[in-house]
Amino acid sequence: MIKLKVMIILSLLVLPATAMNSKIHKVNSGINIDGIANEIDWQKAQWQLLDQHILGIQPEKEDFSGRFKMLWDEKHLYILAEITDDVLFDRHSDPLKQYWDDDCLEIFIDEDASGGEHQTNFNAFAYHVALDNQVVDIGESNKSDETNFILLNEHLQSQWRRNIEAPHNIIWEVALSVYGDNYQHPNINAIAPVKLKQGKTLGFMLAYCDNDGSETRESFIGSTKIKPVNGDKNLGYKTADVFEKIILSK
Repeated sequence: MIKLKVMIILSLLVLPATAMNSKIHKVNSGINIDGIANEIDWQKAQWQLLDQHILGIQPEKEDFSGRFKMLWDEKHLYILAEITDDVLFDRHSDPLKQYWDDDCLEIFIDEDASGGEHQTNFNAFAYHVALDNQVVDIGESNKSDETNFILLNEHLQSQWRRNIEAPHNIIWEVALSVYGDNYQHPNINAIAPVKLKQGKTLGFMLAYCDNDGSETRESFIGSTKIKPVNGDKNLGYKTADVFEKIILSK
């Protein structure tokens, strides 16, 4: 995402991404979010590629490459990302300041797969998960400046670990609670996440912001091929129309 957001309405075409498997299998024995990913359930999930250029330079494979798997149960959508990144960079200690310019995993989710604009509302979410596991999105407001960034740490559990034998390789596990467009922030009415079930369709995209030490992020790579609008492919934080549709399977 960019520093400032402008409310716009987009009508977009998403080109098919052959790397995405739309059917996501259900967990049988449980997932422990510890960055180890040694559960049997992960073995039955298929790897998906994180290889679609969105913004910045196209990184060399040694600089950045990524892939991911997904699972689900009634309470969570689980994501396992395997990231190769030669420099892990987190300049901003304040999680609400330029979080997109640090290395982070970005999870886009649209609970009812309805698509549409979500820049400053909760029609969909664009969770930025930082290296310190802080979770940020833009709040529901007419404002588009930095005062509208919000922490949503309670929406997901996240843990990553380096591979001892390959220190540039990290395993990142996430358990995401899926909220609908009735979510409010602060959640004073205790709106609960949606109970997931077989056959449900969600809008989804995964991405990674990569920075090796520059003032701004150098690359933004996602799971979905996006058709640019006026040369801009960085559309996921504005509209859920560019998300893939995934189906919760058995």
